[in-house]
Order: sequence, then C-alpha cells, then structure tokens
Amino acid sequence: MSIRVLICDDQALVRAGFRAILGSRPEIEVVGEAENGAEAVALAERRRPDVILMDIRMPVLDGVEATRQLVAEGSPARILVLTTFDLDEYVHAAIRAGASGFLLKDVTPANLVEAIRIVAGGDALLAPSVTRRLLERFAATLPADDESSKVLGQLTPRETEVLRLLAAGLSNAEIASELVVSEATVKTHISSLLRKLGLRDRVQAVILAYETGLVGLGNA
Repeated sequence: MSIRVLICDDQALVRAGFRAILGSRPEIEVVGEAENGAEAVALAERRRPDVILMDIRMPVLDGVEATRQLVAEGSPARILVLTTFDLDEYVHAAIRAGASGFLLKDVTPANLVEAIRIVAGGDALLAPSVTRRLLERFAATLPADDESSKVLGQLTPRETEVLRLLAAGLSNAEIASELVVSEATVKTHISSLLRKLGLRDRVQAVILAYETGLVGLGNA
C-alpha cells in the first residue's frame, strides 16, 4: 500500500520539486498540493493523506496554526514541518502543536523519502542533526513548566530513563542495547510514558524532557 502525501507550500516551485521527487517513488502517492494552511486543512479532510509536508510561513493560514487545527480535528495525518532553519521561532510552536518532525527545505531526495516513511509508520523524526541544532537554539529560552514537572512524577524510574535516552536522540534499538532489554520492551515503555504524559509522539516527549529540565544541552 502506498503512502499518501499532501504537499503544502506557498511556493509553486518548491511544490513542483517535491512532487517530482516523490512522484518517482512507487511507494508514495502525492494526493494533492496546497499553497496555504487553510487549503491544507480542507484538502486533508477530502484526500485523507498519511503524511503532510507543511511549510511554516504561508499566507492566509501559517503552518503552525494549520497543524494545530488538523490535530484538534483529529486528523490521522502525520505532519512534517518544512523549514529554512534561519526563521524558526515558529518550529517549537509547530512541534508543540502536534507536528511529528521537521525537515530543512534543502533535504536530499533520499532523506525526504526516508522521513516520510518514518512518520507514516507512526514514528517521529528525531534522528537528523537538524533536530539537535533546533533543540539547542530553543531549549535555553523555553520556560520550565511546573505542571509538566509534576507530571514526570507519574513515570516509573525505567520510564524516566527511557525518556532521558529518547531526548539524547537514541533509537529504540540503541535504547534497548543501553538498558539491556528487548526493543519490544522499549516500545512498551515509550507507549506508557507517552500515555501518562498526554503526549502525541516522541518529538513532544523530547521537548518536554528539555522543558522540565530532565535533560539539558550539556548531557543530552
């Protein structure tokens, strides 16, 4: 079964470039294009994409608000935010709104396809180095959330350690190796901590780990 992708960007040339890349992959089907967030929200309801490539700065409705609306409406689509990196006071807001990750617009074709595959499979895009750079940029200015800190008390010691390792950028396999457990056990811990913290996915878990001081830039 192919992965259904909706492309949302206000620049026609960018949309055409992504369509050309994705159209050549048999496992991906581009089901529509939108030039602003409002169009993306409307098209998502009609076309039912698995993944939405979402630009940040757009007219009518920006990518952050579009992401927030899609999540609030219960859209099953996973959202990959597109960014040029230099603009991004908005990226943290997009992740908190429910995006499953973000990419630089100069992403290579192979990495773009891999990112879509990852989020379509229910995971979040945390491995690329851009994640680390953006966390470094924002973590120092993110306010600590007392309520979130209290919520961490609901986690077991093992779940807390799993969250710490997630924030360090480790994959499930790497966490399993570090803790000497199976990947299935790691997945169970991640599902449990996400449920207890009321989080959508791993990206939001990492942001929360920084916000609450569970990890800092020096030890992640």
